[in-house]
Amino acid sequence: MPILPCEAFVTGTAAHVLSAGRTRLRDAGLPDPATDARRLLAFVMGVPGARLTLHLQDPLTADAVQRFEAAIEARLRRQPVAQIVGGRQFWGRWFNVTPDVLDPRPETETLIAAALEKPALRILDLGTGSGCILLTLLAEWPDATGCALEASPAALAVARSNAEALSLTQRATFQLGDWTRPGWAGALEGPFDLIVSNPPYVTHSEMADLEADVLDWEPHMALSPGGDGLDAYRAIIPALRGLLTPTGRVLLEIGPTQGAQVSDLAAAGGLENVQLLPDLDSRDRVVLAHNFAK
Repeated sequence: MPILPCEAFVTGTAAHVLSAGRTRLRDAGLPDPATDARRLLAFVMGVPGARLTLHLQDPLTADAVQRFEAAIEARLRRQPVAQIVGGRQFWGRWFNVTPDVLDPRPETETLIAAALEKPALRILDLGTGSGCILLTLLAEWPDATGCALEASPAALAVARSNAEALSLTQRATFQLGDWTRPGWAGALEGPFDLIVSNPPYVTHSEMADLEADVLDWEPHMALSPGGDGLDAYRAIIPALRGLLTPTGRVLLEIGPTQGAQVSDLAAAGGLENVQLLPDLDSRDRVVLAHNFAK
């Protein structure tokens, strides 16, 4: 069904246009119409979101009104805001986002916070996507270098673009690789002080319950391996000890119901001091483990 134009978009100040956009999103049942409308209008006007209030009495050009309406229509089709505006803030930095990568999520910052508790010089990011994990750590640790492994050439291109935007290309390498293929770890030049990963972990049964914003717009290969959601951990964990330095660490993002299972896989794989770390909503979010010299 075509989305009909709204007369309120035709003219008025930024405040009037913002109100009309918010109403359309609210009437369509989107969960946070006010925030979405503000982010889209700030993008169209080319102003920081935090300063949008200072510009609400500004008149909008016809071109800006048209672009805002197009952005609202895209959101009504449940396209994620990050894809519409081209990126998202993650740990205080802007990362380009396209339909080829997952939208960086706040809960992944749990992994960043844990990683930063102990400096590392060589980092491996398995399934890098947008590169938000590896590149954030490199930006925080000026002496570190890192390798990003990714099975999707399109996603790897996005990660490279983010490295360029953050001036990190000299310290980051990008490698096409797939942990579902035999011998994948042998192509990596370890060892690494820190291995991080946010692998696909949504179960087959959970996929159908995802919001349309995710299910219809984000890459399924980055969301779910199918089955019980644990296949990525089963492939990754047996190779970790061979890729880590003797006292290296590994941090794996998990689904909130997978803590015990992934912890058991880590222990069975020879990793030690396995810990579960919660996110800000007190849900299990990260498995931390260590590799100790024998």
